[in-house]
Amino acid sequence: MLLRRLPLLTDPMIAVLVLATMLALLLPATGEGRDWARHISNGGIFVLFLVNGMRIRRSEIARGIANWRFFGPLMLFVFGGMALAGVGFASLASGLLPPLVALGFIYLGCLPSTIQSATSYTSLANGNVALAVVGAALINIAGVFVSAPLFALLGGGGAGEIGSEAVIRIGLILVLPFVIGQAVQDRVIERVAAQRARIVWLDRAVIGLAVYVAFSGAVEQGLAQLFTPGDWAVLVALVLVLLALALGAAWAIGGALGLPRADRITFLFAGSQKSVAIGAPLAAILFPASAAGFVIAPLLLYHLAQLVLAAPLATRLARG
Repeated sequence: MLLRRLPLLTDPMIAVLVLATMLALLLPATGEGRDWARHISNGGIFVLFLVNGMRIRRSEIARGIANWRFFGPLMLFVFGGMALAGVGFASLASGLLPPLVALGFIYLGCLPSTIQSATSYTSLANGNVALAVVGAALINIAGVFVSAPLFALLGGGGAGEIGSEAVIRIGLILVLPFVIGQAVQDRVIERVAAQRARIVWLDRAVIGLAVYVAFSGAVEQGLAQLFTPGDWAVLVALVLVLLALALGAAWAIGGALGLPRADRITFLFAGSQKSVAIGAPLAAILFPASAAGFVIAPLLLYHLAQLVLAAPLATRLARG
């Protein structure tokens, strides 16, 4: 019974991430095979964002924008406070971990929060579910436009520099399909809603493929030689501390704003969790294959940790 309650053993998204990482370690895509995998991954990302544009109602976006007392501070926390925390942790990691992994903390901090898990755990904790749905959707839409330039601003040169080719790729693979989805939404939204279960697995498949391609490049660049067991221990420790600070700060800010308890719970999960659904595909577009696997390492560990810790935290909050 206890094993069934552990998210690590029951959450399909965790299984997809672990399997994609292990497959990259054991059977990485290299050479022409990696090029094909990357093209397929980009095609999947296009379809995923097209579907997202179809299913996120424009009315939800409008309601989110109107509720500025909640969403204004939430946006500042997700893209401001967390981004600055990422810069701070990157500085801590710079002398302990490979430079691209340290840079990954800035990338992590610039990403939006999750949609599915933030909403699920808000519901489990008796939070404001409607607010969570709108908030997570609004933040993810903003993330498509905000995360990449914010990372370029804070990450500096090297892998953090976004050239014209990357901007074009973001526009063609992320923004364009989302805009198309919004444009045709009225004609297809009911059919898309009826395929919800399949869309969830589309999300997982696209994310898993993006992670596989990224880590294949890292393995080819000598991940095993560059990353020692001690490095993994340092990375895990830094990620857990960052997650603990994010949870504590989100809860404290919700209290300082005087939010009702249900809204405060929503702020906690929507503010502290980070989205691998945006992070992995965006990394596949922004970074060369030789760098992407290193950069997303903090994100993958953070995502796994937030899922493992969120369930018991939500259960405790539900008890009051």
